[in-house]
Amino acid sequence: MELEEINTIAVLGAGNMGHGISEVAALSGYDVNMRDINDEFVQNGYDQIEWSLGKLAESDQITEDDADAALERVTPLVDLEEAVADADVVIEAVPEKMEIKRDVWEDVEAFAPDHAVFTTNTSSLSITDLSEFTERPERFCGMHFFNPPIRMDLVEVISGEHTDDATLDVVEALAEDFGKTPVRVRKDVPGFIVNRILVPLMNEAAWLVEDDVATIEEIDATTKFDVGLPMGSFELADYVGIDVGYHVLEYMHDVAGDRYEPCPLMNEKVENEEFGQKSGKGFYDYEDGDGADVSMDEDLFSEAVKERLLAVLANEVAFLVGNDVASPEEIDTAVKLGGRWPKGPAKFADEYGIATLFDALEDAYEETEHPRYEPFDYFATVAEEGGFYDDTDDEDGAPEFDTIELTYSGDKVAQIELNRPQQMNSISLELIEELDAALDLVEEDDDVRALLLTGAGSKAFSAGADFMSIAGSGTDPFGAVELSKYGQETFGRLEEIEMPVVAAIDGYCLGGGMELATCADVRIATTRSEFGQPEFDLGLLPGWGGTQRLQRIVGMGRAKEIIFTAERFPAEEMAEYGFVNEVVEPDEFETAAHEYAAKLAGGPPLAMRFTKRAMHSGWDNHEAGLEVESMGFGHVVNSEDVHEGINAFFGDDEPEFEGK
Repeated sequence: MELEEINTIAVLGAGNMGHGISEVAALSGYDVNMRDINDEFVQNGYDQIEWSLGKLAESDQITEDDADAALERVTPLVDLEEAVADADVVIEAVPEKMEIKRDVWEDVEAFAPDHAVFTTNTSSLSITDLSEFTERPERFCGMHFFNPPIRMDLVEVISGEHTDDATLDVVEALAEDFGKTPVRVRKDVPGFIVNRILVPLMNEAAWLVEDDVATIEEIDATTKFDVGLPMGSFELADYVGIDVGYHVLEYMHDVAGDRYEPCPLMNEKVENEEFGQKSGKGFYDYEDGDGADVSMDEDLFSEAVKERLLAVLANEVAFLVGNDVASPEEIDTAVKLGGRWPKGPAKFADEYGIATLFDALEDAYEETEHPRYEPFDYFATVAEEGGFYDDTDDEDGAPEFDTIELTYSGDKVAQIELNRPQQMNSISLELIEELDAALDLVEEDDDVRALLLTGAGSKAFSAGADFMSIAGSGTDPFGAVELSKYGQETFGRLEEIEMPVVAAIDGYCLGGGMELATCADVRIATTRSEFGQPEFDLGLLPGWGGTQRLQRIVGMGRAKEIIFTAERFPAEEMAEYGFVNEVVEPDEFETAAHEYAAKLAGGPPLAMRFTKRAMHSGWDNHEAGLEVESMGFGHVVNSEDVHEGINAFFGDDEPEFEGK
């Protein structure tokens, strides 16, 4: 089957995952038969879809017509035969119990057309075992969405022992058509990728408390603000549901042995029905309406905790890589998307020191003799090799970046792309550091005449600062002051760099992202882009130059309006304010941005250099700006570029400036 042949999708289950998957499929243009076991369940799922679509339209993420059309594509059903009789793809999202799934698949096999592809949204159960409940195991695979499906980008596409490559190919293509990022799990192992990383991490955190190595407070402070994860380990367990993690762990324990023995502390919470946020109490108490209060106090940070948890993570990565389940890059992509981590576990391990982590795990194994600390064979190999990644430079000697991508085109344009689409290109401390380093490379390259600044994906140029990263890097006022200054200076380099800078904006351009775009010389935006400085909504103020640079472009009154109201402004309105130079349709955007940058790259480099210097100097001191202008004019007037420009003008040719 090819993607073009898929028209109707049957989603079995109308709960949180089922109605979410149904909404995603309907928004992507597919007819959806959403089925559950009774009218109440299926109607509740349908109502949830209608509510969610309304919210998307209310926030202008889709139009009212799009919302109505998507809802019209969803047919709520109770009769299983009716739901699957004309389905091209079946996505099963029923409760995570093998016997329930077995009964469903045996019935589906009897009613579904022969050409239909079968997928299961299981988060842990064996794809191979489930496929054997059908008569088409070669056309059966895992399609694991993450909650909530409408917002989470990752889909794990999991092969069973019998799954053929054509099935995986078409399901990956379907996930991409849903607007998701598929990551292929090449072998059917307990936990797949993301849960194979996250669940042992939560279990090990519990064991550290059980063994009196550290307190919950120390572990969460360390994981959230020292390691830099989005949540503390126990905070995450409460958010996901302690029972959910525990049941995944139980399955891993049953299948893979005692190294995944659930910690008694987790068992106690489940027995007491203290599941976390959903029950009002877990490792933290939520009954008073407050969330988990994780402290940023550096005195709570524990190097022993950090090392132990990273060692456990590295061991799981080694298992997955060594058994050809996935590559380090695929693992890191999956965990960044599925867990919203700033970087993946393989990258974390390499940066900490893989040999150090291996030694720490071996020491823990010798001390406790618990099998959870026994290193997998490939961990020893990768420790000897120095890491999961090759940390050498690439063939042209350029460093590799994690949060940006630096590329060059043949038209003298360098492009820096903010490359954190799973975090809507939010700006972390690491991104600022890499932007600083990339600007060094651009400035040193004599062949580059213009810089194009973009954001990966179509959702955002940048939705603002990565507050988890920022919080972890500045735990005191002085640290925050230095962070603000560092961002101001790095962004300011775009103003000072002696070539034109074009910011090409598609999607959200908010907060720190808008402050970054403000430093460009020219801004192009799509009609679907939105701008704003939402810091006031958080009780903050713009900290990377927004209070100064914005008013110079749009005037003090407009700048105050944008900052004080914290509202979002469409591209057309920002063009009226003079912030956006050109507004284009999304399908024209990429071409228009490159053409604009290439056009500026063809201009006279000497004149551009002195023009930027004069204008920048004149911001603060009118007389100084005029002085630089005069000096620049005197410098370039007898240059080869001027002679080239004059000759081309009278010869009716295009000048070819060389910067001489």
